Amino acid sequence: MTQSLWTIWGYNLSRLEFVAVITSLIGVWLGTTGNSWTWPWWGLSSALYGWLFFEWDLYASAILQMVFIAAAIWGWLDWGPKGAQPRTGTRKQYLIVALVGILCWVALAPLLASWGAAATWPDSFGLVFSVIAQIIMVLEFRENWTLWFVVDGVYSVEYFTQNLTFTGALYVLFTFIAVRGWLKWGRKNLTRETSQTVSA
Repeated sequence: MTQSLWTIWGYNLSRLEFVAVITSLIGVWLGTTGNSWTWPWWGLSSALYGWLFFEWDLYASAILQMVFIAAAIWGWLDWGPKGAQPRTGTRKQYLIVALVGILCWVALAPLLASWGAAATWPDSFGLVFSVIAQIIMVLEFRENWTLWFVVDGVYSVEYFTQNLTFTGALYVLFTFIAVRGWLKWGRKNLTRETSQTVSA
């Protein structure tokens, strides 16, 4: 799987990276619709990316994939056949999430550096805030897409600088898909709140 599939503009694309990109793209796209089938795809792509990132010494990104696999199981069981029923968080919740995230990020980066990991600050940022975004996505808060927008932007830069060009391009695409997720979950949330008002 780690063998080169083909060379694009001087970049050697491995079979592993190609399959990981395709499965990840399907999983994230399904997530924007609130479809429960996002989770099996998410779990599969996370297993593939865990392998890939470990090969590239991106340890925080590799560890993150294990968290994603656990979240995929949780999300599959929690959402059920109905899919996501989006809701909106409060300003206090935003503040708590931001504070916890920043403290964990600052604490994690030096630890990763001591392990000899590559790109410690952006990788630790991605790890911490991806975990938070994943949790609030499973809990069906619409704001997960705002956080994914920021995280995917940071990861885009990181993977390009680490010469994972195909994955960097994927994360640029994910940044735009996060906007789609925000809009679609917003419409779904509005529809749910309207139906609850009518039934009341």
